[in-house]
Amino acid sequence: MKIVYPVCFYEEEEGGYSIDIPDLLGCCTQANNLEEAMEMAQDAALGWIITAIEDKEDIPKPSKIEDIKLENEKGFVSYILLDLDKSNKISNSKKSVKKTLTIPEWLNEKAEKMSINFSQVLQEALLNKILKTKKKL
Repeated sequence: MKIVYPVCFYEEEEGGYSIDIPDLLGCCTQANNLEEAMEMAQDAALGWIITAIEDKEDIPKPSKIEDIKLENEKGFVSYILLDLDKSNKISNSKKSVKKTLTIPEWLNEKAEKMSINFSQVLQEALLNKILKTKKKL
């Protein structure tokens, strides 16, 4: 899933940039230069969205860039692209869910003798299956 949000960038008198993502309440950050500002804007927005997803909150719909009002004349508005499917933050999320499943008894015994981590194997298999399915689409 990809989302494009408008972002306000403000050049600071002492150097660097302040960054505000108006659609994501309270989502703001700072950077030393424009390149870093673009990265920091994406990082802040992804963090905000991941928290909202984990808290089962709605993700706000992006505004149109022409509807964004700047706080001062030293600012400009640009878009950032958030690729939620490729975000390391989402794939590295520590929040887990418990799943109950059934496997043959003989398979369970062999795996336990080998000290196989069932959760890790299932995660790897699911991720592999998801990636293979996406390539076909």
